[in-house]
This record gives sequence, C-alpha cells and structure tokens, in this order.
Amino acid sequence: FDSKWKQQLPLLPNKVGLICGRNSDAEKDVLENARRRWPSVQFEIREVAVQGADAVIQVTAALKELDNDPDVDVIIITRGGGSFEDLLPFSDEGLVRLAASCKTPIVSAIGHEKDSPLLDLVADYRASTPTDAGKKVVPDLQEELLFIDALRNRAERTMTSRLDRESDRIKSLFDRRIAFVHRLKLAEEDLQHLLARVRSLSPQSTLERGYAVVQRLDGKAIRRAKDVASGDKVRIRLAQDQLSATIE
Repeated sequence: FDSKWKQQLPLLPNKVGLICGRNSDAEKDVLENARRRWPSVQFEIREVAVQGADAVIQVTAALKELDNDPDVDVIIITRGGGSFEDLLPFSDEGLVRLAASCKTPIVSAIGHEKDSPLLDLVADYRASTPTDAGKKVVPDLQEELLFIDALRNRAERTMTSRLDRESDRIKSLFDRRIAFVHRLKLAEEDLQHLLARVRSLSPQSTLERGYAVVQRLDGKAIRRAKDVASGDKVRIRLAQDQLSATIE
C-alpha cells in the first residue's frame, strides 16, 4: 500500500490493457474518454466476469496475461458500481498480491468514488470512475498540441532574441574593425611622415645632396680648418664612396 511502491504511469502508452465486464458501460466509458483525448490510442481488451464466483479467477488470468504482454504499457481494471458483495472479488488477497507484484502500472477504476476495494489501495493509480481512468492513461491531444505550439513559439522567440544579440555583437565588432583599420591607416601615415623627416635630417641624406664629410683617419669629423695642419692625412666621405687626401 505504501506510495514508495507505486509506479509512474507512462506519458503515452504504446497499448493500454483493459480488464472489464462484457459489453459494460465501464468499458464504453474508458474507451470513449481515452479516444476522445487521444484518437489513435490502442487497447488490448479482456472481457471477464467482474462479480460472482468466477470473477477472481478470470480477472487474475487476464491480469497475468496482460502483464506478460510486452506491448502493454499500462493496465486498467474497471467495473461499474455495485453492492459491497459485488465488489468483494477486487479485495481478494490473491488478486491484490498479484496486482502488487505486476511490473506493468495498474489503474484501478472499481465502482464509484465512495467504493474502495483493496485493489484501489494497491494500484499505482486509483481512478474515481471508469471515465476518470480513460482520461488518466492518455494525454489530451489538443492540450499537447497547444503545449507544443507554446514551446515552438518560445523557442522561436529565444532564437530570434539570440540571433538579434549576435547580430548586434557582430555589427559592433565590424564597426570596431573599421575604426581600428582607420586608426591603423592614420598611424601608417604618421609613420611615413616621420620616416620622411628622419631621412631628410640624416647625414646620408645630406651627403646625397652633394655634401661631404671630412674626417681624420681615426674617424673624427673635422669641423674647422684650424683642426688640421699641412701634411695631415684625411678621408673625405661622399654619398657613395670615400676619398683620401693630404692637407697642404
């Protein structure tokens, strides 16, 4: 009976097992409400005696058969209301123990809400009526479609927002790149101007304009005539070469 032993019902069962009375209103309620919610739902139906001496035997056999069917994902055991004696088969110890040991989730929909056989306490879900059982085992198609549309719209808004942010980020990077290229071009122009000034002020530039540098043999430049005497050896440095000379 403890809730820790209860199994979760499948969201969308491959096939629903149904144990019910022959041509019963409970069977019609389950089928009608389940198919109204999910038109393509499939059922594996076992019509059995649901009261009297054979009820326990037939319900037990049907439950074992459906529990061993790999295509059945959930089992509904249902019947309409009745007297206390009519519902006694669903409090049978053997049937209750079998239900507790089943690997397939079980929905109990026995009688009306006020009725409470022991099977209700062992089942993974206790439905108040057969109608409730039909609604519980499958999702509502229209609700699911609306939910999917809401998820799709949410995903589209999320992706649009993300794309807008990425687009803004790329545009910002592009603008920064243009600004960087512009600054780089200005820096290059400044460098060219600086190089031109350096070249115009360099000794080599002066030599290329036809000037020469007179140096002692030790490389020291001669700036005044009195720094040399007659007979001193000097070197005259030109733009492309150098000459040797003697002071007279």
